[in-house]
Amino acid sequence: MISETVTRYRAYLEKRRAYVHAMGLLGYDMNTVMPKGAGPIVGDTFGVLSEAMYDMVTSPEVEAMQREILAQRDEVDPAIVRTAELAMEERGRIACIPKEEYVQYTVDQTIADRVWHEAKIKSDFQMFLPHLEKLIAAKKRFAKYYRPDASVYATLLDEYEKGLNTETLDRFFTTVRERLVPVIAKIQSQPDVSFLHRHYPIAEQRIFSDYLMDVLGLDKNHCAIGETEHPFTTEFTKYDVRITTHYHENAVEASMYSVIHEGGHATYERNIGDEIARLPIGKGVSMSVHEGQSRFFENIIGRSEPFIEAIFPKMQEIFPEQLKDVDAHRFYVAVNKAEPSLIRTEADELTYSLHVMVRYELEKRLFDGDLEPKDLPAAWNRMYKDYLGVDVPDDRRGVLQDSHWASGLFGYFPSYALGSAYGAQLIKRMEQEIDVWDNVRNANLKPVVDWLTEHIYRFGCMKEPGKLMEEAFGAPFDPTYYTDYLTKKYSELYHLD
Repeated sequence: MISETVTRYRAYLEKRRAYVHAMGLLGYDMNTVMPKGAGPIVGDTFGVLSEAMYDMVTSPEVEAMQREILAQRDEVDPAIVRTAELAMEERGRIACIPKEEYVQYTVDQTIADRVWHEAKIKSDFQMFLPHLEKLIAAKKRFAKYYRPDASVYATLLDEYEKGLNTETLDRFFTTVRERLVPVIAKIQSQPDVSFLHRHYPIAEQRIFSDYLMDVLGLDKNHCAIGETEHPFTTEFTKYDVRITTHYHENAVEASMYSVIHEGGHATYERNIGDEIARLPIGKGVSMSVHEGQSRFFENIIGRSEPFIEAIFPKMQEIFPEQLKDVDAHRFYVAVNKAEPSLIRTEADELTYSLHVMVRYELEKRLFDGDLEPKDLPAAWNRMYKDYLGVDVPDDRRGVLQDSHWASGLFGYFPSYALGSAYGAQLIKRMEQEIDVWDNVRNANLKPVVDWLTEHIYRFGCMKEPGKLMEEAFGAPFDPTYYTDYLTKKYSELYHLD
């Protein structure tokens, strides 16, 4: 009977969730508090756990349960049906990879991540290169196992945003480049932002981070904050979400916006529907949608003048000496300074997508065979000069600045730019239905979060990402909302013609 199959399938999903939870905890620990010397042992543990996961995902018995559920979908809870659908897709991607290769890749990725941290500190790309080459070679093999007739990079893109391809991205980035580069070129003078680089003790910044989490509505019983080299968010379920940040004593806005950015990810996960929270579909639907939420809170809300007006009194309370000669408007102008720079995570809204475009172009060339990994630093530096007009002084601030490639996340970067564009179209729809800015000005983000929960968060992976976002927008995706938003904002900030 189908009911018996569903009961057995739910038991399997609980076991699978436990393994995913354990691997996630290890990954979070590895990037926050794990001592360096523990790396090899953790790599071995990942290998054992990944082998167990491979066996579960590719199990003929599990496949049979999923096929039976899909064949009798009208008699089964839609959430279980959706779980089985996505699990069959996952099985298709994994089962074609020989188990020993899959396990070895997990171990190699764990080692690569550990080496990347050290290589970044030493600004030594050559130290990281052999590990990067291993990951790229494995990703190429895996993509061809899965879709032998498709381009490797198209397969990688689809893993993070179903249906995304280079043709769509090329059109998107062309629109961004053509509309925003002329705006960037018009900016000549810059505001004084020196007060951002006064001494802001880390102890006080931690207090400020806790305050920002409160403003975002993140319940500390279910959302914790840690510290790491490259900020990230890990969600085990909606009931246990971990965000991280990195503090700089002479750059208060860096951690401030990391916390808001990662807090956006956490807000998404914390508002997944309870009825699907323990299932594999109880998570964000895609990386572009997820980055859309983090970039939405970081920039559209977090860098708005109403938001700065709301939080600035608290900032002055925490940092009285550093901000004694600064008002909210001056702070707003400073944190929206637009100037080509080296570091993606610290880039302003206007130039941000150019940073992503560099990574997108390099990834395309890496997986099309037009660029060798050993040539990445030179290509990176050349493109930063061409696209942003800046000289890259070292690998630490160049090709080693992001953790993504060390984690094997090739094809992820375009999500940041697409997500930024999603936010600009979402705010237009939201403004038609609620008084966004009056609430933000009063540090009340609940109506904003409630709107996003109703239209996006609660669904988890129940819907395809394209359909979900089109319904939230009330129209097809249109990148000109993004370019129009940035053109208007920065024309006003810089008094451009």
